[in-house]
Amino acid sequence: MAALSGAPTAHTAITAYLAGFGEEPGYLDFARFGPLSRAVLAETAAQQEALTRARPGAYDRLQHGTARLAAAAAAVTGFRADQVVFQPSTTHGITQAVYGVTGPVLVSAADYPSLPIAVARAAELLQTVVPVPLPTSEGRVTPAGVREALTPSTAAVLVSAVDARTGHVADLDGIRQVIGDRLLIVDAVQALGAVDLPWTAADVVACGGQKWLRAGHGAAFLAVSDRAAERLTPALSGIGGSGGDALPWDEVPPVRRGADALQLAHADEAAAARLAAALEDLATAGAREVATLVSGQAARVIALADEFGLPVVSPRAALERAGLVVIEPLPERLTALTAALHNHGVSVTIRGGRVRVSPHAGTQEETLSMLRTALTAYSQAVRPVR
Repeated sequence: MAALSGAPTAHTAITAYLAGFGEEPGYLDFARFGPLSRAVLAETAAQQEALTRARPGAYDRLQHGTARLAAAAAAVTGFRADQVVFQPSTTHGITQAVYGVTGPVLVSAADYPSLPIAVARAAELLQTVVPVPLPTSEGRVTPAGVREALTPSTAAVLVSAVDARTGHVADLDGIRQVIGDRLLIVDAVQALGAVDLPWTAADVVACGGQKWLRAGHGAAFLAVSDRAAERLTPALSGIGGSGGDALPWDEVPPVRRGADALQLAHADEAAAARLAAALEDLATAGAREVATLVSGQAARVIALADEFGLPVVSPRAALERAGLVVIEPLPERLTALTAALHNHGVSVTIRGGRVRVSPHAGTQEETLSMLRTALTAYSQAVRPVR
């Protein structure tokens, strides 16, 4: 059957998505920050124009960013739109969820610091949360490790969907099967836009737009299942969780029910619209299709590392990795590799003796050629003199 008039085919949708990349050649650091997409830039320009000129009714028309964000996040994650609320960052969303838990929370000290810090602070300040160390396998959270740490009183498990150091993709379905009806709280910022996961296996998903979604800082969302909304205490609920500008003055209203309660201040509607544009772009292209392209780009980086004898310590299996390729050269060769990448204009993250390379679906051939040139220079620099 022919496509309906005006409806993009899968090919044209992914082509349009790829055309939205505009970063400089050599950029391979999307796991750190994603340069803004053209869809986001267009949305930002429209918002700035409206706010700058302030025509009658312009501000009121801008107050639809959060509703648009909720619909876009729902389309990508599988949650309902009424289960999604705006947050200023992933960390804000994780903190909202963790501060609402009562009981022991499993979290790995090896996970991204926002996660164990949120649990530790909630335990110190509220004394309703009990941190429980979550064992890992080479720094990776696994269903087996979760099963080992579970007790009858465990209230929640907190994990990153993709580990920022190892590039390991968490088995959300496997963890869900292990924990039963306990809450599963997931940090999705290193995953959404790079890997297609069963997000509704989680009870809470927090994700900011500054990495693979290419929407910039200051905009995130929190998706909360009905079960989580019933169990979480809205400890950090403020005017944003009580009705916002619609509130009557001279009285303190009750906290709203559901996901809406997990908000502190008024939402940044312009930031919400920016993130909505990025999520709409992803949904139109297809999260699975984009993830397949990202995986293919990561495979090419792995092949280059192998060609030049650089040890890859991130997962090699396509189902276990996201867009991160982590290389760990010999300690005495790290400086030479760092210099070669810098001198040839290749942007990566270098931390803790490791080099993290993170291409995206739209990474150009010129960028991969620059990486090859840098690795060639590195190889020549460390080649033994005869």
